[in-house]
Amino acid sequence: MTTTTARLELTGMSCANCSATIEERVGELAGVSHVDANYATDEGSVEYDPDQVTLAEIFDAVEDAGYGVVTETVTVGITDMSCANCAETSAEALASTPGVVSADVNYATDEAQVTYNPADASIEDLYDAVESAGYTPVREDDDGEGGQSSSERRDAARDAETRRQRRLTLFGAAFSLPLLVMMADHLLGLGLLAGTVVGQYQGIVAFLLATPVQALLGRPFYENAYTALVKNRRANMDVLIALGSSTAYFYSVAALFGLIASTGLYFDTAAFILVFITLGNYLEARSKSQAGAAIQQLLEMEADTATVVHEDGSEAEIELSEVEVGDRLKVRPGEKIPTDGVVRDGNSAVDESMVTGESVPVEKEPGDEVVGSTVNQNGVLVVEATKVGEETAIQQIAERVRAAQSRQPDIQNVADRISAYFVPAVIANAVLWAVVWALTPDLLASFVGGLPIWGLAAGGPAAVGVTEFAVVVFASAVLIACPCALGLATPAATMVGTAIGARNGVLFKGGDILERVRDVDTVVFDKTGTLTEGEMELTDVEAVGPAADGGTLRTERERTAEFVLEVAASAESGSEHPLAEAIVEGARERGIDVEEPESFENVPGQGVRATTSHGDVLVGNRTLHSEAGVDVGPAEDRLDALEREGKTAMLVALRADGDDEYHLLGVLADADTVKGTAADAVSQLRERGTDVWLVTGDNERTARAVAEQVGIDPDNVKASVLPEDKADAVDDLQADGRRAMMVGDGVNDAPALAAAAVGCAIGSGTDVAIEAADVTLLRDDPADVLKAIRISEATLRKIKQNLFWALGYNTVMIPLASLGLLQPALAAGAMAASSVSVLANSLAFRRYVPDSDYRLLGFLQP
Repeated sequence: MTTTTARLELTGMSCANCSATIEERVGELAGVSHVDANYATDEGSVEYDPDQVTLAEIFDAVEDAGYGVVTETVTVGITDMSCANCAETSAEALASTPGVVSADVNYATDEAQVTYNPADASIEDLYDAVESAGYTPVREDDDGEGGQSSSERRDAARDAETRRQRRLTLFGAAFSLPLLVMMADHLLGLGLLAGTVVGQYQGIVAFLLATPVQALLGRPFYENAYTALVKNRRANMDVLIALGSSTAYFYSVAALFGLIASTGLYFDTAAFILVFITLGNYLEARSKSQAGAAIQQLLEMEADTATVVHEDGSEAEIELSEVEVGDRLKVRPGEKIPTDGVVRDGNSAVDESMVTGESVPVEKEPGDEVVGSTVNQNGVLVVEATKVGEETAIQQIAERVRAAQSRQPDIQNVADRISAYFVPAVIANAVLWAVVWALTPDLLASFVGGLPIWGLAAGGPAAVGVTEFAVVVFASAVLIACPCALGLATPAATMVGTAIGARNGVLFKGGDILERVRDVDTVVFDKTGTLTEGEMELTDVEAVGPAADGGTLRTERERTAEFVLEVAASAESGSEHPLAEAIVEGARERGIDVEEPESFENVPGQGVRATTSHGDVLVGNRTLHSEAGVDVGPAEDRLDALEREGKTAMLVALRADGDDEYHLLGVLADADTVKGTAADAVSQLRERGTDVWLVTGDNERTARAVAEQVGIDPDNVKASVLPEDKADAVDDLQADGRRAMMVGDGVNDAPALAAAAVGCAIGSGTDVAIEAADVTLLRDDPADVLKAIRISEATLRKIKQNLFWALGYNTVMIPLASLGLLQPALAAGAMAASSVSVLANSLAFRRYVPDSDYRLLGFLQP
């Protein structure tokens, strides 16, 4: 047994018992022979057999025990990959590197996302692993290169590859064009070359034209094929191309110089194969750049400079990279807000559509937060920078999208498994049919001779000879079955799908999440801040009880709702409770002067007691007033009515100077208003057949009132659920096989978000909730849950379309090539077209707008 020792940097330990817990939990894993966790140094080590247990499983065991292990996640650009098999080879090389926890290589983005243990591995080890697999990593030093960011360097490498493929294509086309003329002259009997030197020495001329193409365009395929077969011991696309092209070329060389008897030469076929494939690679590289352009376009929205306002009032224009937290920046109408910040002076409307997808400008005033790269509309703002550089929202969104594009859906595993066995199977099939044609040409010719397309491949065995025709069949069969399109089908659609989400204010944590959202059959909403605005608002003020009928109060004013609110607001102005703040704000909006209380006492769970110029005041629930001897009977009916509406009702009583007891003044109510789009969102979810639930910590009456307003079935309401029990509530719903999406915005929602099949955080919520979520909605809008589901469904449909096209080419063309009905050059062209068609289909998806469910299917439909 070969063992490996991993060093761990542990977090979360607080005592020696923590060390023992980690040692016990990790020690239970099969293949682990020794565990040591040192509480004093926050370090540990594990000796294990990598054939029985992975480093990822060890890290999971530590986390399951309630502790953490320090890891780092990086994105490494990789060049020279030509198919999905190359990506899989790179992933295996990275995953087998000591210290690597997980590695995912995306052929569509030419990137690897690697999570590793910094105590055992470094970024250089990752570069070495990629190189050992035969590919070229985009190296990035800490200081940057030429002032470029890591993503810019990867984009530059992709652009350089695109330019290289274009140059090769033009070179190959220049040498192949004369070969095309020669072939057309021969096949069509035009007689253009009769009597010319070229016509007399066609074989030599074709050899001289095809050889540079074979040397220059063929070299990368031969080198990569050697690496794949010799170093990695697996066949990839380059092996197929090298076999097909070299078979046609070297057979023609042998025939030209009399080494074998042959009726024809195939120099034109050998050249056309490489030109078609290189052209396909060029178009593919261009399309991949376009598919990934969403991130670049997003970052290009950033401002280039900022106008900083100094303490003496002077202004200076500086580069965006020079802005620091705390700087005050002036933003004029029409300018982009340079970085995330808070408005300190000025009022204006800000267009935030590039972040939230919301086209209506948002009014901003002092104290409001603004997002960098959004556009100031009509007023001058002074903004204090709160986040700069990679901490800004626009950079975080770009990073989230980039990470999402690196994590592939589970459906990609199907394509990967097919690709892994596909190339060897294709080679075996080509050899089989070449042998069969060589041994039984007459039998097969009689079987397929009646087909109208017979004769496409070199005129059939009768025309060119059995051996020559067998060679043609072999070349065609290996060329037609490239797995490129299969490898691009899923990641290309995923790239576009995640970009569509970002454009519409929906961020998916990964392609696997993008796939999972589609299968959601139950949506569980939190109430406060999710279905409701999350801010209390004064909604009702009424004078009730004896005071309203005259009672012991002396003036008409003292019998009005205005007086009730004045008394209550003056008492509550000493409180910071959201209910109190809503009362005070409501009074000020109604033009009532609010005074500071002379004394103030908060009574937990009941309300407040205060002394104001009006006298002693009580504001709170029934218990507070009953204990003070206040008769709340006259207000009971109104209290019940308000509470049935989901409002928080409070009683107000006053003991004026000279009175011996409190007298009931009236009732007021606060409410967290339901968001305008909540009812429509619930309605559309239910129309789709999705079960909708409400799980909240609020009381039963309030919860049911909100559920009624938005259209949630009363039986689907769970109220008075403690924060720590929300995850259990979600688990209970999923216990019978449901796949639930939990939608919330607060710290107390984080466990439930993690427990759900899909956790969805409202973007205005806390960082904790967003971190725990699989999907983040940048807008404060529950209707965007529908957008997330629609984008997921559309992307999965697009993936299935791509797989259909990718497999469709092979399904139709492999039999044709095997039966000798397809020229090798046509096979190469069809193979290149399959990859381009898959990418074109994915790029057409960029036009999709997830505002409604779509019903259309087809090549250019989402």
